[in-house]
Amino acid sequence: MTVRTAEFLMAVVMALASAAIMLKSTELSIGWVPGRGPGAGAWPFWLATGLLLSCLWILLRWFRGTTPESRSTQVFMDGGAVYLVGTAVVALIALLAGTHIVGIYISLIAFLFFFVKIFGKNKWGISIAISLLTPVGIFIFFEWALKVPLPKGISEPLFYPIYAIIY
Repeated sequence: MTVRTAEFLMAVVMALASAAIMLKSTELSIGWVPGRGPGAGAWPFWLATGLLLSCLWILLRWFRGTTPESRSTQVFMDGGAVYLVGTAVVALIALLAGTHIVGIYISLIAFLFFFVKIFGKNKWGISIAISLLTPVGIFIFFEWALKVPLPKGISEPLFYPIYAIIY
């Protein structure tokens, strides 16, 4: 696939996704609700509208051939890029599956360790620090400060002692 083809396909896919979000947003109020402010669908509707307009602008420039990308016949992704993107996609799928089974925090530790140590080839100390401190920070922010529980799967009993302290 060439850069030109990839730009066209991405603009079309994003335009369709934007139109779908706009349509779905209209199931909620997208206008001004007196005494409350913008309706629940306003923010996603107008963001999707901006994205759709951007995609249409990209397509117009693509048809006119006004950008270097719209004229490029170079290969879009070589084997190395396909490997990097494929690895990231597999890791994200594993993170999502792990979140469902063992919860976000344990899955996030494994995900971060994979990217920082194994994929990124960083030193052990920084890899362990990032892999452990990031989920702790997320836990403090969501669970403690905002009181928004995130999915914990089968690991939830591990959090009972912490709940006793923060609630």
